[in-house]
Amino acid sequence: MQLIQYITAVQQQLETAAEAGGPEARALSERLTAAVESTLRLALLEALSDAASEITLELAPGSVEVRLRGRDPEFVVNNPPSGDFEAMIEQSIQDAIAPDDVDGTTTSRTTLRLPDQLKQQVEEAAGRDGLSVNSWLVRAIAEALRGGHSPQKSPRREPGEQNFTGWAR
Repeated sequence: MQLIQYITAVQQQLETAAEAGGPEARALSERLTAAVESTLRLALLEALSDAASEITLELAPGSVEVRLRGRDPEFVVNNPPSGDFEAMIEQSIQDAIAPDDVDGTTTSRTTLRLPDQLKQQVEEAAGRDGLSVNSWLVRAIAEALRGGHSPQKSPRREPGEQNFTGWAR
């Protein structure tokens, strides 16, 4: 989906409005036009992301994601695997609820930036488990906070404690 047509339309409307204001308004409009593009792109991306989230709620256990390719967004629709639809919906709901949030009434939105390679690995792992990326991340975070599957976890140190590893001569 290319956003440039929407951005250009807003810029043209700004220029048209500035024409009525005289030379000072036209000069201000020219200065604002450059800044408007990045602001509009961000606002449109946020609106598209919100729309995808709302659509995902209606498609459960399927999902819709917004991905950025270059400077333009694209929609990706993830269809659930075929099978017992009711069971998949129940499993999707259970997977999305953290163990400490049994009543499911509280959620929050967080933007997470991942390196492309890590994101690909997360998508593959979620696919293997038959989960959406969001459900898989919720489960992984909850498990990490409970202390499960964390081979790299280091013990906490007491204040002032010093530990040394390696070779010495």
